[in-house]
Amino acid sequence: MEIDRFCMAKPLLTNLFSRSTLKSKDDFIDLCSRGLLREALLGFLPEVFSDSYLFSYLIKGCSAHKSPSQGRQLHGFIVAAGANADRFTTNHLLHMYSQQGDLTSATALFARMPRRNVMSYNVLIGAFVQNGDLISARMLFDNMFERNVATWNAMVTGYIHFGLNEEGLYFLAQMRRAGLRPDEFSLASALRGCAGLMFLCFGLQIHGYLIISGFASDVCVGSSLAHMYMNCGCLEDGERTLKGIDGINVVSCNTMIAGRVQNGDYEGAFDHFILMKAKGLAPDDVTFVSIISSCSDLAALGQGQQVHAQAIKASVEILVPVKSSLVSMYSKCGSLQDSIKVFNESSGQSDIVLWSVMIAAYGFHGHGSKAIHLFENMVNDGFEPSEVTFLSLLYACCHSGLKNEGLGYLELMTNRYGLQPTLKHYTCIVDLLGRAGCLVEAEALIKSMNVEADGVIWKTLLSACRIHKNVEMAERVAEHVLELDPNDSASYVLISNIRAGAARWSEVSNVRTTMKDRKIKKEPGVSWMELKGQVHQFLMSNISHPRQREIEEFLSELMNRLKEHGYTPDASMVLHDMEDEEKECSLIHHSEKLAIAFAIISLPHGCPIRIMKNLRVCDDCHNAIKLISKIERREIVVRDVSRFHHFCDGNCSCGDYW
Repeated sequence: MEIDRFCMAKPLLTNLFSRSTLKSKDDFIDLCSRGLLREALLGFLPEVFSDSYLFSYLIKGCSAHKSPSQGRQLHGFIVAAGANADRFTTNHLLHMYSQQGDLTSATALFARMPRRNVMSYNVLIGAFVQNGDLISARMLFDNMFERNVATWNAMVTGYIHFGLNEEGLYFLAQMRRAGLRPDEFSLASALRGCAGLMFLCFGLQIHGYLIISGFASDVCVGSSLAHMYMNCGCLEDGERTLKGIDGINVVSCNTMIAGRVQNGDYEGAFDHFILMKAKGLAPDDVTFVSIISSCSDLAALGQGQQVHAQAIKASVEILVPVKSSLVSMYSKCGSLQDSIKVFNESSGQSDIVLWSVMIAAYGFHGHGSKAIHLFENMVNDGFEPSEVTFLSLLYACCHSGLKNEGLGYLELMTNRYGLQPTLKHYTCIVDLLGRAGCLVEAEALIKSMNVEADGVIWKTLLSACRIHKNVEMAERVAEHVLELDPNDSASYVLISNIRAGAARWSEVSNVRTTMKDRKIKKEPGVSWMELKGQVHQFLMSNISHPRQREIEEFLSELMNRLKEHGYTPDASMVLHDMEDEEKECSLIHHSEKLAIAFAIISLPHGCPIRIMKNLRVCDDCHNAIKLISKIERREIVVRDVSRFHHFCDGNCSCGDYW
C-alpha cells in the first residue's frame, strides 16, 4: 500500500482540525463506534497525538463499518503521527485489514512489523482461516515460537469448519499435549468434528473433559455434544444432554430436531418442532430445512403444506436451502406440480443444489426427457454441474429407459467436467444397462470400474437378472451379493424370488432355512397414506386398523369388479408353493391394495389418492392399480422404493418400465 503521501498529513491536519467543545473520552469512543471518525478527530486531535492508545478506537470504527478507504486513510494518518511503531496499534490495523478481507495489505503490514507478538500471529492466522487459506495458516502456525489457546482454537475450528475433521482433532490433541486447556470454542468445534467422523469414542472422551472443566452446561458446547451423540446414533444420550443445558434456545432445538431426522424418527422431529414453538422460540431457516425433510420422508403432503405456510410467515421461504427442501418435499410427496411451481418461483435465486433437486424430482416421477432439458438449461445459465447433479441425471435416464443418453452423460461427466464417477454413479449405470436387458455389459462394467464394488451394485444386477429371468447369471451374481452383505434380507428375498420364478421350490426352501439359521428376517411390505393430518399404515398380516372390516368388504367387492374388466391375478408373484386359491388370497391383501381400498372409501370422489410403499410394487399390484384407476376414475399416485407411479385411466406414467 502506498502510504508516503500520508506522511505529510500531520501538519495539514493540525491546522485543519480545531478544538471543539467535546471533553469526555466517552464521547470520543461513542463517535468512533458510530463510524463518525472525522468528528472524533476534530474533537480530540491533540489527545490522539499524545495517546496512541486512542487510535485503537478509530481503527475499530473503520472495522465495524467496513470502510476500506477510511481504513487506508487512517493507516496513513497513524504513520504520519509516528504511532505505527506501537505494536498495540499495529495489531489493531492488522485486525482491521483481516476483517475487511484485504489479505494483501494484512500480509504486507505483518511483514513490516518490527515487533510481533502472539496476538499478531493469531490475527493473521485467523484471517487466513476465514478466507479458507489453510496452507498459509499452517505455515504461519509452524513458525510461531509461542502459542496460546486462541492460536490453537483458530486451527481446530478452521480445519473442522472446512471438513478436515481428522486434522482438526489432531490439533486439539496436540493442544492438550502442549499443556493448554481447550475452551468452549475449541471443544464445540472438536465435537462437530467427532460428529462428522462418527468418532463416538473420542466424543466420549471430550464429554468426560467437559464434565471436569464445567463446560457441559454451556449452550454452544452442549448443543455440539448432543449433535455428536445423535450423529453417532445415540439419540437418547443426545436428548439427555440437551435437557441438561441451561437456557434452551433455537440452536439447541435445531440440534434436537436434526438429530431426530438423521436417526429416522420423523414423528419425533415434529414433536420437538411443536414443543419449540410452544416455548415461544421462532424457528429459523435451519429448523425449516430439517422439518421439511421430515415431511419428505413421511410423505406427509398435508403437514408439508402447513410447514410451507409457516415458512412463508417466517419470511424464510425465499432462502435457497429452504426452497430446495420444499422442491424435494413436494416431489417425494407425489406433488410434482408443486415442486415445479416452487422451482419456477426461484428464478434468479437458485444454486446448483436447487437445480439438482429439481432434476432429481423429474427423474423420480419418470420424466427423463424433462430432466435432460432442465440440465441443458442449467448449463446454459452458467451453472457447472456437480457429482450430485450427474447422479440425479443418470437416475432420471435409468428410470425412463434412456440408455444411450445415460451413457453419454457419464462420458460427459468425465471428459468435459473432469469429475470421477463414484460407486453410486456406476450403480446407476448398472441399473440402466440391467433394465435394458444388457446384463453382460452391466457385469463387465462392475468388474472393470476403478472403484471397489459393494453389495448394492451387485444386488442391482441381481434384480435385473430377476426381471429378465436370467437364472444362470443370477446364481453367479448372488455369490458376490452374499459375500459382501451376508445379513441383508433383501438379497435373500431376491434370490428366493428368482428361484421361485423358476419353480425351484427346494432351493427356495434352502434360502429360507439359511435366513432362519442366521436370524435374518424379511422386511415386511408396508404402505401408508395421509388423511386429515394422520398417517395410516397397512401391512398384509396386520388387521388392527379400526376400519379393517369395512376395508376388507370393499376390497373383496373391488377385486370382483376388476375381474369383470379382465383382471387375472398373477399367481407367479406369490413366492410360496401353495394352491392357486391361497395365492390369490395372498395377492388381494398386499399392503398397497389395502391402502388404496381405504383411500377410496375415505376420500371424496375425484380427489387424488397418494400411497407410499417401502418396497417395490409387484407386477400384480401394478396391473391391478392401473385397472382400479380406470374403473374408479381416480388418479392414483404410488411411491415405491425407487420411483413414483402416476396411474390414470388405466395407464401408468412409468410405461410399465420400473
